[in-house]
Amino acid sequence: MTSIQQRAELHRQIWQIANDVRGSVDGWDFKQYVLGALFYRFISENFSLYIEAGDDSVSYAEMDDSIITDDIKDDAIKTKGYFIYPSQLFCNVAAKANINTRLNIDLNSAFVAIETSAYGYPSEADIKGLFADFDTTSNRLGNTVKDKNTRLAAVLKGVEGLKLGNFEDNQIDLFGDAYEFLISNYAANAGKSGGEFFTPQHVSKLIAQLAMHGQTHVNKIYDPAAGSGSLLLQAKKHFDNHIIEDGFFGQEINHTTFNLARMNMFLHNINYDKFNIMLGDTLREPHFGDDRPFDAIVSNPPYSLSWIGSDDPTLINDERFAPAGVLAPKSKADFAFVLHSLNYLSAKGRAVIVCFPGIFYRGGAEQKIRQYLIDNNYVETVISLAPNLFFGTTIAVNILVLSKHKTDTNVQFIDASGLFKKETNNNILTDAHIEQIMQVFDSKAGIDHLAKSVTLEGVAANDYNLSVSSYVEAKDTREIVNITELNAELKTTVARIDQLRTDIDAIVAEIEGSEAQL
Repeated sequence: MTSIQQRAELHRQIWQIANDVRGSVDGWDFKQYVLGALFYRFISENFSLYIEAGDDSVSYAEMDDSIITDDIKDDAIKTKGYFIYPSQLFCNVAAKANINTRLNIDLNSAFVAIETSAYGYPSEADIKGLFADFDTTSNRLGNTVKDKNTRLAAVLKGVEGLKLGNFEDNQIDLFGDAYEFLISNYAANAGKSGGEFFTPQHVSKLIAQLAMHGQTHVNKIYDPAAGSGSLLLQAKKHFDNHIIEDGFFGQEINHTTFNLARMNMFLHNINYDKFNIMLGDTLREPHFGDDRPFDAIVSNPPYSLSWIGSDDPTLINDERFAPAGVLAPKSKADFAFVLHSLNYLSAKGRAVIVCFPGIFYRGGAEQKIRQYLIDNNYVETVISLAPNLFFGTTIAVNILVLSKHKTDTNVQFIDASGLFKKETNNNILTDAHIEQIMQVFDSKAGIDHLAKSVTLEGVAANDYNLSVSSYVEAKDTREIVNITELNAELKTTVARIDQLRTDIDAIVAEIEGSEAQL
């Protein structure tokens, strides 16, 4: 079975589990249980492989908890970041799920034990609360303990039956793909609430390549609005691990999504000491100030988000916003995220940010911020994408590429709105589309109807408008009409009509003459 067939079969099985066990529970909420079980199985199997150390004669799942010494536990937590006793492993809990009348209690106890195992260790913050959304006592699972256990068992048995392959045989990406598949499908069916923090893999791939382009290595990669971590993980998927030296950093305001992002790091086999995802409001309570600058920043912040803005008089003096001399409008925080990313960007790096189109042409504070970005030569490229690429919105978004190491003062504009493939309910970017955009981005060449580089003076003269359509002329797809040929056809048509009228008049006259003789 090829990897494509294997992935397709895995996706089919996961979606079947979701449909089988969802029942009356809201799908977008219930995904937490499916994803939590996937995560539970992964860390259990990953931990077992670590303990067994490649020795086929050892089966950690069959060991008794009593043989675990404090030294074994201490060494494991220092390395893996957590500890799981044999009795708490997913395989052992799932094996008895259908007959365990205390399943919801035992599951909760296992989750608490895994999280508390990291207390006092460097991994504590990365493990704490990972299972917070896997509420085994929630009425969403049913009104009685029996109902709850029935649903929990269905989830565990379904996930138990998934053919995920052996992790040591490099099948881990299938698990990660399965996770993202479930997220993307729920996002597609959840509308805006799901799409807000999920960036489709094909768009994430483009953003990661733009951010990493031309760099042989980066110190670390950062997403100030991390969501489920998909943008960060694309950097890992498409570049060798050694290129990103110090790991992955991100901040997320939504607690549920914050947990998903941390789970996603583990699911993609990124150890706790190679990522740092923090919970909180990036604009009001930013983390990682001491870790900056970052060589690569990727972000898909929420569009037109309301924020406190000028109602907080201290923000205008914040080092992130003060250089622009103005704050983003209270009803549209888009440029607040842009300025935040710019402040965290290193002198050699790039920040690649998905943006709502309106911020590139509106006046007022947004125009002043654009002027600051242009006059200081931070804008490398603006790319307009096709509509309907994101779940829950048909908006044709833009990508803003910021750089502090430009070799000229030009701004590149790329119109990629015609590059897409229709697939189910959404459009997608194919690998060929991404390659085409990257080639144009790299060359900075002017191409009719696709790309144009404009001088700083040219952008300034256009009121610092950064809309791609203001600089790249759209291709005229209207049919070209030859006026000479059209006039000739009209002349011929008119002559035929005149002849028909003459013929009809003659026939009518002949009929009238015949009637008169009668």
